[in-house]
Amino acid sequence: MENGSTIAIDGPVASGKTTVGRKLAHRLEYRFLDTGGMYRAVTVVALNKKLDLGDQDALSRLTEEMPIEIVASPDGDRLIANNIDVTDRLRDRDVDQNVSQVAAVRGVRTALVRQQKNIGARGSIVMVGRDIGTVVLPDASIKVYLDASVEVRANRRHLELQSAHGTLSYQEILQDLVNRDKIDSERDVTPLTPADDALILNTKELTIEQVVDSILNEMESR
Repeated sequence: MENGSTIAIDGPVASGKTTVGRKLAHRLEYRFLDTGGMYRAVTVVALNKKLDLGDQDALSRLTEEMPIEIVASPDGDRLIANNIDVTDRLRDRDVDQNVSQVAAVRGVRTALVRQQKNIGARGSIVMVGRDIGTVVLPDASIKVYLDASVEVRANRRHLELQSAHGTLSYQEILQDLVNRDKIDSERDVTPLTPADDALILNTKELTIEQVVDSILNEMESR
C-alpha cells in the first residue's frame, strides 16, 4: 500500500462518511479529519455571537480571523474554535439547521479549504467532507463517494437520535435532510458532487466494515 496516501471521502449528510473515515484511518494508522466539524465550529461561534447568518461578509471575516484546532484528550479529540471548546455543541439542533447555509458562503469555504489543504499536504490522512475529492485534495491517492437515498439516510439518523434520546420524528429529519441536500448540491461554490475518478459506493446494503474493506481493496489494486 502506498506510504503517505491521502484518502478523500465525500458524500451527503448521514451517508456514513465519518464512521467509515474513522475506522479506515484506524486500520491504516492514518490521521483523520472530518472537515464538516470545522464548518459546524464556525456555525457554533456565529450563533453564539448572534451574527446574522445571511451576512456573508461577517461570516467570512469571522472565519478568516478564527483559529480552529483539534486537541487530543482522554475522551477523544476536542474541537477548539475561537479559543473555546465547541465539541459538545457541534450536533445541536440549531447547528444542524444552519450549518449548510454557513458552509455555502464563499469566504467561509475559502478560509477553511486553505486550512484543510495545509493539513492534507502532510499525507497519511483520511479526510471526509463534501468537496474533498473535487477541491481540497484533487490529487488524492483514493477518492471515494458514499451515497444512499435520503430515506435510508433519514432512517439512520432517526435511529441514532433515538438511541441518544432525541425527540425529532422521522418526517422532521427527512425534511431536514432534503433541505440540506438541496443547499449542498445547488450552492454556487463547490457544490456536492462526486469527483470524476471517485469510487462510488451505495451504502444502503453495506455494513461499515464492508465499506471500509471495499476502500482498502481499491487501494491495494492500484
